[in-house]
Amino acid sequence: MPLAPEDLHRFLNGVHPYDALEAEALDTLLPQFVQRAVPAGAEIYAFAEPLEGIYLIHSGQVEIRDENGVAVSLLGPRNSFGERGLLRDGTAATSARALEPTELLVLPAYAFRALIRDHAPARRFFDRSRAARPRRSDLAQSRVETLMAADPLTVGLATTVQEAAALMRARHVSSVCVTEKGRLRGIVTIRDVSGKVVGGGLPFDTPVTEIMSADPVSLPPSAIGSDVLHAMMEREIGHVPVTSAGRLVGIVTQTDLTRFQAVSSAELVAEVARAGSAQEMAQVTARIPQLLVQLVAAGNRHEVVTRLITDIADTATRRLLALAEAKLGPAPVPWLWLACGSQGRQEQTGVSDQDNCLFLDDSASDDDLAYFREMAAFVCEGLDVAGYYLCPGEMMATNPRWCQRVSTWREYFTGWIDKPVPEAQMLASVMFDLRPIGGTTALFEDLQAQTLARAAKNSIFVAHMVSNSLKHTPPLGLLRGFATIRSGEHKNRLDLKHNGVVPVVDLARVYALQGQIAQVNTRARLEAAVAGGKLSESGGHDLLDAYDLIAETRLEHQATLVKRGEKPDNYLAPAALSDFERSHLRNAFVVVKSLQSALGHGRGHLG
Repeated sequence: MPLAPEDLHRFLNGVHPYDALEAEALDTLLPQFVQRAVPAGAEIYAFAEPLEGIYLIHSGQVEIRDENGVAVSLLGPRNSFGERGLLRDGTAATSARALEPTELLVLPAYAFRALIRDHAPARRFFDRSRAARPRRSDLAQSRVETLMAADPLTVGLATTVQEAAALMRARHVSSVCVTEKGRLRGIVTIRDVSGKVVGGGLPFDTPVTEIMSADPVSLPPSAIGSDVLHAMMEREIGHVPVTSAGRLVGIVTQTDLTRFQAVSSAELVAEVARAGSAQEMAQVTARIPQLLVQLVAAGNRHEVVTRLITDIADTATRRLLALAEAKLGPAPVPWLWLACGSQGRQEQTGVSDQDNCLFLDDSASDDDLAYFREMAAFVCEGLDVAGYYLCPGEMMATNPRWCQRVSTWREYFTGWIDKPVPEAQMLASVMFDLRPIGGTTALFEDLQAQTLARAAKNSIFVAHMVSNSLKHTPPLGLLRGFATIRSGEHKNRLDLKHNGVVPVVDLARVYALQGQIAQVNTRARLEAAVAGGKLSESGGHDLLDAYDLIAETRLEHQATLVKRGEKPDNYLAPAALSDFERSHLRNAFVVVKSLQSALGHGRGHLG
């Protein structure tokens, strides 16, 4: 039976965003709704057909399926659907079918577009992209390419100290980069000239190569301002060259950063870098939850928050590596410490364990292996003391399996790719997120490129990795569109890590594998997948928006717990969300599930 006008008015007054409209606006909107009764089993619309409008369920239940016929959502009263297609190109991005006798309210497309054009509450509600957030600091948001001097002063290897000093004085700069055929070889600062030449009594015709800092730390143009500040704080330097593919493209100095503020995270990095023990580090890292609260409150993007927090873990790791060498003596052969998991992806939050491994030069003897196992024990135990708890699955360098020569690592990756049994899939998923932290990075660079190329060419391995990536599913169900945990300590809550962020992390890893993308950060992988054609622009845009919303909801939940004096976790009660927040989060999960389905059906590149 059709609703009477007063009943329709009463119903809409209890549904967001209509409850936020001015009374006059709602009165104008009421007669535009079309009421439709749909019998059980009837199709409401099919995939890719033109949409007549946006649908609102008054009673009954509707199943939403993606283009492959996979159910992605079950909706009940007060839920809307169809807006994604309307906002994109007017055609259905899904299909919809009534599971039981259903009463629908349909707002025609022209009326829907007028609604979101003229009324901010509706525009905010139906816009599934992440809303702009206020920012208090530009440093964390600014890419290095916007901060750097793009024409750094350079000299060749044969230049004398006197010539270099004269050039610095003429340009009114405090450093000069030493290059060879455009590639950075070293850097000389005014402090080097005064300390090593004037103070050290060296002749003025000394070549710059004798006083320069060889192979200085550098950053890519895509790094952010806080990366520069953290590098300066940790290494006590005032100049950071910017390189792209080994070629010098700019330089950032302390002067360039004076107008920016990233004091909190930079202070923690500086204190960790000076710590004399893991216990001292623990006193610093205990302030990370409060840093999380401050960063979230300041409106920072989730990828910036997690990058800043991961920087602290990176610094702690490098400091412990230095303390290990001070205790054990210099390493007998070249080595490289790498992080995987959330640290490897630069996505750590207020809850972090450690996942790491050691690559050793092939010249390492069995006695050398014993040295590095002592190093691994020192570092991993130190990280545990500092608050980065030991990995329950022993994915750490303390496990002899993960402290090996490069040739052994090469055999590992080859075996996982050639024989993708379940354990191999799991290990490959972890190890494809490796990121160098300290040591000789050259031990990994060739192996990474060769492994990606080999893996991408093995269609059977890729198929297994796709299947493995679909094991974590978004929590979609009947309760307001969510499937919560059914029992245990976190009953009736959503796991925003394993059922929220991880499904996107897994998708991004597969896109990176297919496109031989070297980045390990999830957002960077998705952006590169779009740029490389492995993910369509529309699908990529939707997935990035969904990932942003899920990741920020997770961080905001953790910040809320910290403010209440509780430990941060990943378990959110849907009741803690408003109707607005629940609707957006549900739609984000639908997008993720749709992309999972597309990937599972071999159409991940279409999005």
